[in-house]
Amino acid sequence: MSTSDGNLRARLVAVGVDLLSREGTRALSLREIARQAGVSHGAPRRHFPTHQALLAAIAREGYHQLGQQVAEFIRTAPPDPYAQLLGLGRLYLDFARTNRGMFELMFRHDLLRGNGIGLREASGALFGVLVDLVLAARAEAADARPASVTAGALWANLHGIAELWQWGSLQTTVRTEDVETLLRAALDAHLGPAKATRTRAT
Repeated sequence: MSTSDGNLRARLVAVGVDLLSREGTRALSLREIARQAGVSHGAPRRHFPTHQALLAAIAREGYHQLGQQVAEFIRTAPPDPYAQLLGLGRLYLDFARTNRGMFELMFRHDLLRGNGIGLREASGALFGVLVDLVLAARAEAADARPASVTAGALWANLHGIAELWQWGSLQTTVRTEDVETLLRAALDAHLGPAKATRTRAT
């Protein structure tokens, strides 16, 4: 790949990321991305054989950004694994709130299926962090389930909170504006309240 080809690929992705942050997923047509990148509508095909492949490359930037935030958090987080899970949950919910378009794109099932972009690997790496923290947090608990199962259930819970909170459904149904309460309830449900009592003031 020539330098100019590499620059075009990067520019298309960067334009897509910017367009997504400003106008949401509906704005990400192949034609509009090409127009804002200053190239013909057929030019993206040289690097992305399908529209989905380009969208997957844009979504991968979201995983990269979230991965950097997670790595920095883990590097500076307190040693207690429950406190780390609590902080990680806060980070996840905040990322969903401040990157709504990207968050939606990152978890589209049709993009996670392949496209040669590596979204499954990016998602799997972040999930591995969650599994390790769950394993450490419940080290003293008599739980025969694999840590990956508990982590998967917790992730689904956090993702559901993020989605329903953005839609306003939880605030209306649960009658609270305190998402922290819901986050702690999710951790208690999957790890047990005994773990939570150590860090109630965190």
